[in-house]
Amino acid sequence: MRYLANSAFAAILVIAAPAVAVAQDAPQFMQDTFPQAAVEGAWQEFQAINDPDGALDAQTKELIALAVAAQVPCDYCVYYHTKAAEAHGANDAQIREALASAASVRKWSTVLNGAQYDRDAWQQQVDAIFAAE
Repeated sequence: MRYLANSAFAAILVIAAPAVAVAQDAPQFMQDTFPQAAVEGAWQEFQAINDPDGALDAQTKELIALAVAAQVPCDYCVYYHTKAAEAHGANDAQIREALASAASVRKWSTVLNGAQYDRDAWQQQVDAIFAAE
């Protein structure tokens, strides 16, 4: 029951975070797992990154976070960021596409790094692709 209450609270945090971060306002999971002296700073950072007036909208941020969480991989983060993305209006197609995009990056990173492909040649090819646009 405690987990469900904390999960519900955490999902709301991204939608309506308080303006001033203080340690006692941090979600319980932060207070239970992070060094007490650092909770307030971690909570401030979390709120700053998730500022609704930031350069990226909340849905985009959550889809990025979900894609990264899937690659880490972190079951806690995948659960949280799926719920948060949905809370910000992401639908199943957007979630699947974000995950497929992350998988594609991981695949090509593995191929290029594993093959030790010439970085200068690769950069020239990428520059040529985008110069054509």
